[in-house]
Amino acid sequence: MTTLTPATALAASRPPAAQDPVRQYTQQTLHWRRCDANTPAAFQCATLKVPLDYGDPGGRKLDIAVNRLKASRTKERRGVLLFNPGGPGAPGLSMPADMEAYLPQEVKRRYDLIGFDPRGIGQSSPLGCGLTPDELNPDRPYHAETFANDVRWARTVADKCLAKEGDKLRHITTRNTARDMDVIRAVLGEKKISYFGGSYGTYLGAVYMQMFPGRSDRFVLDSATDPARFGRGTFQQMAEGTEPAFVRWSRWTAQRHATYRLGRTPAEVRKTFWDIVARADREPVETDEGPLTGDDIRAMRHMFFRAQKAADWVTGLKKAAEDGGPGTPAPDPELPPENQIASLWAVMCGDTAGSWPRDPEQYRRDAVRDKARYPLYGDFASTIKPCAFWRPGAEAPTTVGNEVKALILQNEWDSQTPLAAGQGMHRALRGSRMITVAGGEGHGVYGNGSCADESATVYLTTGRLPSEDLTCPAPATGR
Repeated sequence: MTTLTPATALAASRPPAAQDPVRQYTQQTLHWRRCDANTPAAFQCATLKVPLDYGDPGGRKLDIAVNRLKASRTKERRGVLLFNPGGPGAPGLSMPADMEAYLPQEVKRRYDLIGFDPRGIGQSSPLGCGLTPDELNPDRPYHAETFANDVRWARTVADKCLAKEGDKLRHITTRNTARDMDVIRAVLGEKKISYFGGSYGTYLGAVYMQMFPGRSDRFVLDSATDPARFGRGTFQQMAEGTEPAFVRWSRWTAQRHATYRLGRTPAEVRKTFWDIVARADREPVETDEGPLTGDDIRAMRHMFFRAQKAADWVTGLKKAAEDGGPGTPAPDPELPPENQIASLWAVMCGDTAGSWPRDPEQYRRDAVRDKARYPLYGDFASTIKPCAFWRPGAEAPTTVGNEVKALILQNEWDSQTPLAAGQGMHRALRGSRMITVAGGEGHGVYGNGSCADESATVYLTTGRLPSEDLTCPAPATGR
């Protein structure tokens, strides 16, 4: 269990109201209004105040933007269902509208759907570091000749954020966002909250459960991170999970040589791919999306978690490399807004400062080692990041380990939070059940038509978890 700091004690165990230093926040009144002209009138928005530092509740305040869609049946209403889409750095105000489209009616009858932008993100006192477009890109491969530039990049990002945001950075943490969630709970007049979190949102949910176990009702954690490896290990686990996905793809593609002509055996398919990468390293491959270097191609490692899409993509790259003309590559992903990148580093670096070496040479050694272990993405994951130069957050990270009930949903072939990450969350949450979608591809489970949908709906509406962990096949088509 996490050792309680004074700030934790304030939030986790309230003294009598007259002595409660955060009562000004938990007793505030929200003024609900229509969100905007493009949003249905049923969606309402409001803003609440929280302390920047829960250890100093009389000090600087932050705004937290929240919205809601009320339960459709007052008589059947159970409470509130909070959402977080992940990140860290992703805004969450759109979640109720996004989820409302495919949530079962029996869930919408029972819960007010609550979205919020976490502190520092979106409309909630957003961070800004003044980063240039080149400084926004976190995907940087290791090369001996460019490593010194990457060290300068990492230091520059950390220095710019400190100069622009100062002490505020120390308090943009998962633990404080969990405290903000508890303020939302109190302001909404609820004794407990239920929760749906995806990706990083599963870690946020697990931290809330650790800090406020008695206020955690029904928690669904979709595509889970491993709390024991949160921080630097989150990136490294992506690299580790990519290699088996790449091997699986090569087997799948070899069985369909008549269609793709990338190789008759898995080894031949893999050689075809690496030949394309080597050629692109010598001279970028011209594609519809512009020239792609070998590093650009490796950075698209998430493609290999969807076998058919990856086969189509590599076939297009092969044609482009051979013909010198455009093929059919995967879309060039747009970088997130500056606020999301700033918030990503604030949480990733501030939460887990102890997991990030301070010596740049350690990153060099790790990148070389992991490029050999995990050729597609190992060096991207282990090379230097701004966290090497980031000031630690205001408190130590949470050690997650409890008996609180929760339901974990996990695809077997998840590109962002690999199966091993979900299994790590399951070990930490000893009261949880885990549903694994065998053959399931992509990041996100609920709403894709697998058996996980029914189990999650039953849990949210009745509180009944499966009697044991389940594994079920992937549906024929996804959402």
